[in-house]
Amino acid sequence: MAAYKLLGRLSPGISARGARRGGAPALRAAQAKICGCYFSTSSHRNTKFYTDAVEAVKDIPDGATILVGGFGLCGIPENLIGGLLKTGVKGITAVSNNAGVDNFGLGLLLQTKQIKRMVSSYVGENAEFERQYLSGELEVELTPQGTLAERVRAGGAGIPAFFTSTGYGTLVQEGGAPIKYNKDGSVAIASQPREVREFDGRHYIMEKSITGDYALVKAWKADRAGNVIFRKTARNFNQPMCKAAKTTVIEVEEIVDIGSFAPEDIHIPKIYVHRLIKGEKYEKRIERLSIRKPEDSKAKQKKEGDNVRERIIRRAALEFEDGMYANLGIGIPLLASNFISPDISVHLQSENGVLGLGPYPLENEVDPDLINAACVCNPDSASLMEIHHLHLFFVCFFGEEVGYKQTLNHNVSEKIISAHNM
Repeated sequence: MAAYKLLGRLSPGISARGARRGGAPALRAAQAKICGCYFSTSSHRNTKFYTDAVEAVKDIPDGATILVGGFGLCGIPENLIGGLLKTGVKGITAVSNNAGVDNFGLGLLLQTKQIKRMVSSYVGENAEFERQYLSGELEVELTPQGTLAERVRAGGAGIPAFFTSTGYGTLVQEGGAPIKYNKDGSVAIASQPREVREFDGRHYIMEKSITGDYALVKAWKADRAGNVIFRKTARNFNQPMCKAAKTTVIEVEEIVDIGSFAPEDIHIPKIYVHRLIKGEKYEKRIERLSIRKPEDSKAKQKKEGDNVRERIIRRAALEFEDGMYANLGIGIPLLASNFISPDISVHLQSENGVLGLGPYPLENEVDPDLINAACVCNPDSASLMEIHHLHLFFVCFFGEEVGYKQTLNHNVSEKIISAHNM
């Protein structure tokens, strides 16, 4: 009725009654002349606060697709994962960078066989994850890490698909990558080939976006309206996943009064936050803890070619130039910062969400919310100039979807990777 009334205002020659009673030809003629209008409405929803993690997730049904934030063990929703463990929900498709470790994080849900499929980029240090995949008990859709971040971001932005050069010329593009094995080792489910297009002389493949039924997210603080902020590199995949699910459930360490955050400091506004809980406790494990001793601040003289690893990375470090922004992959590349000339300044970036990497922390600097892409704890750049002559004038943090754009869009001028990263 409202539409007919609106049409009557826009086209005075047609009454609402006439449009409903046999005025169809005139109505169609009027519609052809009038620009179409579409109205989108949704029910008014405020953030709902919970006191129990099980209550917050108990309605998640079997077979749901769940986006789970975190990078390694940094910024994972420990309490909400524990809630799923207690509800016993089965057949989950979990979208997460990795699957935790054997006895922590999503590894707990793997042990109880609650996950049917993992969409992730890294098997990581989870031996049970690897065993289930190779034995045909678990479906695994391996996705390049930057592509995974962008697929989630695109899903939250309402973009159904996009083109990327990552994966062109590999099994990602060609299809046939094993998603699930039979018990005899043959491939039961294989990936599908991607559409390929050429733009400006370069080949790209089409990737579909990812959305979830639910997102389980870990943040630092929330106000009583439901606005959320993250802490340091614990932002990682959590931020884009907030926007890519029908229902977003966030656990935080602290709930504060409205007005405690400056409006411009809010990372996720309450419109994306459907359910919120203050976590009961946090273990905050660090996947790999490497400690720097105070005496390590003085450079130790080493003989040229003490070992093969050092010879390789010493040569790679010669590629650094003054003022360069550089991304270091996991493994040997992370050692490059030890061999940068004291005469130049280099800014180190890590795609999990930090620009301004520092050295390994002293024992009193350990922070589980501040890790590099190898899941090794790193402080910020405060002591970097003294240790490695990496003259960092700032340090900043961002989400995973931003970190990979910095490398793909050539904002990062040098990227040193290992065979594992290729």
